[in-house]
Amino acid sequence: MLNPMHPVLTMKRLFLLLALSFPLVLSAQTSTVSATRILLIPLDDRPPCLQFPVRMGQIADVELVSPPRKLLGRFTQHGKSDKIIDWLRQQNLERFDAAIISLDMLAYGGLVGSRVHATPVAQAVERVAIIRELRRKAPKLKIYGSSVIMRLAPTADGKNEAYREKLSRWAEVSPYAEEKEVTASLEKDIPAEALTDYKQARERNLRLNRLAVELTKDKVFDYLILSQDDAKPRGVHVSDREALTKLVASEKLTETVAIQPGADEVSMLLLARAVSDKFNYHPKVKAVFSTEAVADKVMPFEDRPLRKTVSFHLKAVGAREVTDIRQADIVFFVFATRHEPGSSAKFANEVTDFSKKNGSKGIILADVDPKGDVQGGDIPFTEQLQKAGIFSKIYGYASWNTAGNVIGTALPHGIVYGASQRFGNTKATAPRRAAAQTWFTLNRLLDDYAYHSIVRPDAQNRIRERGWNPYRLTDEQTRLVEDECGKEMQKQATRFSPHVTNLTFDLPWNRTFEAEIDFTLN
Repeated sequence: MLNPMHPVLTMKRLFLLLALSFPLVLSAQTSTVSATRILLIPLDDRPPCLQFPVRMGQIADVELVSPPRKLLGRFTQHGKSDKIIDWLRQQNLERFDAAIISLDMLAYGGLVGSRVHATPVAQAVERVAIIRELRRKAPKLKIYGSSVIMRLAPTADGKNEAYREKLSRWAEVSPYAEEKEVTASLEKDIPAEALTDYKQARERNLRLNRLAVELTKDKVFDYLILSQDDAKPRGVHVSDREALTKLVASEKLTETVAIQPGADEVSMLLLARAVSDKFNYHPKVKAVFSTEAVADKVMPFEDRPLRKTVSFHLKAVGAREVTDIRQADIVFFVFATRHEPGSSAKFANEVTDFSKKNGSKGIILADVDPKGDVQGGDIPFTEQLQKAGIFSKIYGYASWNTAGNVIGTALPHGIVYGASQRFGNTKATAPRRAAAQTWFTLNRLLDDYAYHSIVRPDAQNRIRERGWNPYRLTDEQTRLVEDECGKEMQKQATRFSPHVTNLTFDLPWNRTFEAEIDFTLN
């Protein structure tokens, strides 16, 4: 049986062996019959919400089935919630082992829709009732839910540039008496209707967060994640989060309701949870930080120390956190000190040495940007690990965007792979599972690292030189940027593997912030 994580395989040799062993063609809807099927209602159509969980599931021979993409919306065009509900009613629930459901998609049409008051609370509550209907129809179906605690800043929609940052600042300072004068000054510069809409959206969303807890209390949800979207240690979200924390504690639901940072990665966390539950796979995981000092720091766009973010995510995926590395089945290396001299080489050596000496333990790697100004992998750190062949050995890896996004991708990746290696991996399934693991790891290197750290900065410069807005590109501008970046990404792909073909590069929301990268390996 071919194991793509075997320590003697280099990345290049790994791809060559895969190519010689079987033809590899992966698509969102696998043509093989998977052992497990999960119904997925994603947060929206962006890669981390849809492409990543679909591809990650294939590592454990899990097929995720979601509504037609045209129903999921696109950026400021909200998803078609009512049509998604109709689609849900048409599904044969007996064919599914579990369901992963975003309340925000059902209620408001996705994450961006949740940040405005376009959907009244009564309509949102009515839409969410479909989940109770699913439970009545399929009493044994495992249902995993998510509901986002609204972030501080409104979405940059091209219409609110004049006051968006001020509204975000208002949300950060307005709850505090000592900021009374600042709050009053900000309110003068924010359109009254915009401030009213923001307040109404927050009030409605908190109501839906509470409803999600109620659904868990009533055993409609088997497990729920209340995820805090981009935030800071202070702001209007704090009282929302504290109220929800008290509610969960009072209802004695702390084991079935998680309240933690993040948003985009939640479907992957719940996928890992579903896989862990199915196989009763709860590995012992030891978190190792690049320094203990950075573990106690709050990362950009978050409201908790890094150490707590890791602990929250470990619990969410069903892993057991341990303090003694000797007890660990998996070691989770968290690199968050790229700006400290010598840190990249030092921690890369630590990971490499551990891999050589502890071949029986799994390794997961998260590369976190501690300043939030790159939102991709650290170049010296990644290149050193690549030369050492580490990426062909580890269970999971990620380096894109916030700490929650990185951890919430790398950790589920590793947990799903670990479960796949221990359960249900047969002669028939081993090739496609190995292929899926290789594809996902390479996709992380190309997307998280090559695009965000190398290709995107140059693209941003070219866009600004042309006088364009990288966050609001026209369709024509998008096509030009996609073509330029696609050519650069093909070069990067060739550098990592000579077997990448049919590479496609898309900017699904007409901005450079996220890219959807697909390819085949021949």
